[in-house]
Amino acid sequence: MSEKHSYDRGHFLRNAGLTFAAAQLAMIGPASAQISKIVAANVPPAKPGTHTSFDSLKQIDAGLLNIGYAEAGPADGTPVILLHGWPYDIHSYVDVAPLLAAQGYRVIVPYLRGYGSTRFLSKDTFRNAQQSVVALDVLNLMDALKIKKAIIGGFDWGSRTADIVAALWPNRCAGLVSVSGYLLTTPAAQQAPLPPKAELGWWYQYYFSTERGVRGYAEYTHDFNKQIWEIVSPTWHFDDATYDRTAAAFKNPDHVAIAIHDYRWRLGLAKGEAKYDGIEQQIAQLPVIGVPTITIASDFDGPNKSGTAYRNKFTGKYAHRVLNGIGHNVPQEDPQAFAQAVVDVDGFTS
Repeated sequence: MSEKHSYDRGHFLRNAGLTFAAAQLAMIGPASAQISKIVAANVPPAKPGTHTSFDSLKQIDAGLLNIGYAEAGPADGTPVILLHGWPYDIHSYVDVAPLLAAQGYRVIVPYLRGYGSTRFLSKDTFRNAQQSVVALDVLNLMDALKIKKAIIGGFDWGSRTADIVAALWPNRCAGLVSVSGYLLTTPAAQQAPLPPKAELGWWYQYYFSTERGVRGYAEYTHDFNKQIWEIVSPTWHFDDATYDRTAAAFKNPDHVAIAIHDYRWRLGLAKGEAKYDGIEQQIAQLPVIGVPTITIASDFDGPNKSGTAYRNKFTGKYAHRVLNGIGHNVPQEDPQAFAQAVVDVDGFTS
C-alpha cells in the first residue's frame, strides 16, 4: 500500500479528553515510589533530565521520507523502535535510550514525518498524517534498516502508531509498550459527542479545525506547544532548555501541515488518500493485538487509568502498569519505568 510495498494485511480511546479531569485528582506520591512495587530491579534508577542529547543522529531514505533518527546500543542488539507524539520529538527518549542500550538493545528513535530532520523526498507528496500512513513510515524505516522485527514502544501518536503495527503486522512486532493502551481510531468513531468536561480536553482540535487556528498555530507554535506540555503534565517541572531542545523539531517545514492534517482527519474534516483505504478499513474493525504487550497509564488517562476499558483488545501475554504522579510524556518523566517495560515485555517472549 505504500510506494515501496504492497501489504496484504492491514477508537482512538478518547481518554485523552479526560486529561483535565485527571489533573484535578490528588497525586499519590512520586512515581518512583509507586513503580518500585511492580517492576523488576534490572534497570537502574534514572533521574529524568540526566541526558540532553543523543550520541548518534543519522538519516536514511525510507518510503516517501528521508527519516532522521537517533541510534544507541550495539548494532547486533535486539531492535527497539521508540515513537514520539505531538507536540514532542525524539528527546522524549533521551534518557530511555541509554538505559536500554546498556541492557544490550539496539535503540532506534525516529523523528515522525513533520518533525526534526525528517523530510519528504518529493515536494509534490501530499502532506498526509492519517494514522495508516504514519504506521507505514515505521515499516519502511524497518525495511530500510533491514530490521525484520522489533519491540515497538510509544506514547501519544507513537502509541497509536505502534498499536497499528502490532495489530496489522504482528510479524514485524516482537513486543509492544503502549502508553494509554489501545489507541486505534476512525473518523466515524470521532463523531460521537463527549460530555462537556471531556470535550474541553480536545479544545486544540477544534481550534485546528478553523483557518484562524492554522494561522495561530503557525505563528505561535513554540508557545502553543509549551502550553500543551504544561497542561498534560501538570507535575512535571521541566525547564526552558528541556522544552527548547524539543521545540527545535517544530521548525520542520512540514510540521504545521502534518499536525493540522492529523487532527482534521480524525474529525472527518480533511480527506486522506484513497490508496490507504484498505488499511484504514482494517483499522476500523478495531482488531485485537496478539503480540506480547505492556500498557502504561498515567494521571493523563483519568478514569481510564485502570486499563479495563481496553483490556479485551490485547489477547497475548499482557501486563498493565499505572504511574501515579506522572503526566502524558511518560518516557521523559519516568524513563526508568518506560525502559523497564521494554525489558519486561521482551522477557514475555522468552
